[in-house]
Amino acid sequence: MTKSDALPDLSSWVALRGNRPPRVLNLLFWMAVLTTMLMLGVGFLAGGLAELRATDPLLIGYLVASVVGLVLSCALWPFLPWSPRTSWAGRTTTVLFLLLSLGTMFISNHTTFLLVCVAAMNAVAVFGIAGLLGYAVLLIVFSMTAVLLPEMPLLVGVALAIGLTMLAMLSGAAYVALSVAAQRAERTRELLRELARAHEELRRHADRVRELTVAEERARMSREMHDSTGHYLTALTMSLSNALRFRTARPEDAWTEVEQARELAREALTDTRRWVRALRPLRLEGRAGTTAMRTMAESFSGGGVRIDFTEVGSWPRLPEEAELVCYRTLQEGLTNAMRHSGADRIEVEVAAAPEGVSVTVTDNGVGAGDDALCSGFGLRGLRERVSAVAGSVSAGSRTGGGFRLRVEVPSETGTAERPATVAAGGGL
Repeated sequence: MTKSDALPDLSSWVALRGNRPPRVLNLLFWMAVLTTMLMLGVGFLAGGLAELRATDPLLIGYLVASVVGLVLSCALWPFLPWSPRTSWAGRTTTVLFLLLSLGTMFISNHTTFLLVCVAAMNAVAVFGIAGLLGYAVLLIVFSMTAVLLPEMPLLVGVALAIGLTMLAMLSGAAYVALSVAAQRAERTRELLRELARAHEELRRHADRVRELTVAEERARMSREMHDSTGHYLTALTMSLSNALRFRTARPEDAWTEVEQARELAREALTDTRRWVRALRPLRLEGRAGTTAMRTMAESFSGGGVRIDFTEVGSWPRLPEEAELVCYRTLQEGLTNAMRHSGADRIEVEVAAAPEGVSVTVTDNGVGAGDDALCSGFGLRGLRERVSAVAGSVSAGSRTGGGFRLRVEVPSETGTAERPATVAAGGGL
């Protein structure tokens, strides 16, 4: 059993309910009325009526007036306001109730104590601290009167006045504490509602981020498929075309091309499995830098196309993504040249320096039109990669014929020294 299960929830008994009193004040008021009625009934049943006839008529008048005041207090109780923003009629009702509560001290001190508590709280609720102080002054006056009229000692009146005043002050302070607690509770509920709304908004944003993440991953998958699978299929098509051309005149070469096609198909299958399994960028197993670039260029050779590979400088320390961009640039350039340019010669230049690496792929084919440059998926994805590593890319037809693709990526030391720039150009 938890602590919350063992203890009942009593918050509803002390909670303020708009312009109505807390339930505990309702209980306190009606207990005071019931106690008074019981005391009067027991007194009459015990022969108090005969003693009452022999009492001073003035005191009898005070007693009757007090009983009438108690009855009127019961009548006013349901209409008492409990908010400082009440109307003048409500304030008048409160003043009448406060005066009637003072008259009960001529009936019984027990009744007085209970009604003073309730009245002090109502004075604070409607008139604030000033109302509580004013009620305390009236308590002093009425308590002294209630003692001096029967010619009781003055010290008794002073003690009664001090006691009732302290009781009123404590009751007013208790009500202020209830009001502050109610305000804080309402503020807490408001904060919880705002938190719930913020949580819902955060959930919607999380769903949106999830959708964008999925879309971004799909775009990445598309680029990976274009860069990896597209390269292997291009090389595989070339090998099978060569095998078909050599099958009669040069059967040995034809079988060599078939063997190369089989090897390419195996590599494509391995690469596709790795890509589907991990959704990570393709990397050359056991190769890096210009070695990986040269291996890539050699895999495209054949089919009557000459590929010249030139490397300049020493390979610097590149971020992983920047090195992958160099590899993808060569893939994209060679794939586009083999597919679309109709070239018989492709020049590849890899220039390495401490500040970065540039990869240039140039062919002597027919070049590319503006439509191809604007709508090409491969170079569009390459631009995104280059921009992500703060590099630059340019692509376009040459004046003397052919097409040139050039990408520059900074090294780890050069990344902080230059901003990201993406040169104008198109892609296939």
